[in-house]
Amino acid sequence: MFTGDRSGDWLFEALHHAGFANQPASTDRDDGLRLRDAYITATIRCAPPLNRPRPTEIANCEPYLLEELRLLERVRVVVGLGRIGWQAYLRARRRLGLPRSKTTPRFGHGVATQFEDGLTLLACYHPSQQNTFTGKLTRPMLRGVFHQARAVLAR
Repeated sequence: MFTGDRSGDWLFEALHHAGFANQPASTDRDDGLRLRDAYITATIRCAPPLNRPRPTEIANCEPYLLEELRLLERVRVVVGLGRIGWQAYLRARRRLGLPRSKTTPRFGHGVATQFEDGLTLLACYHPSQQNTFTGKLTRPMLRGVFHQARAVLAR
């Protein structure tokens, strides 16, 4: 996911900067990119019309997200890209019967939510062109969230 598009250019550079990827870019599936201590998934599996997923699209793809989360047994930190990704993760936790958060989760770039099982959810603006071209998300901001994730893993 994200390979070969502008969002991916930003994402993989930030992952590399924080030590989660072996290289700062990914152009195709055979380019040698390897993630370390990281896994990428998506709320929806296809590009929605006007880049705005409808609730039905999110619901249709939810079983895939739930199954992936069931299979990931050692997750300690999740970075929710964009409000949609962040909300999807919170909804998935409820559906999977996972422990609640210690406080009421609020989306805001860089905001951390702690859960009773020790997992940390980090909110991050999505690296979409709309956010990166307007400066709502900068490279240092995106890198910062992944450095925050690295710090959680170091504890």
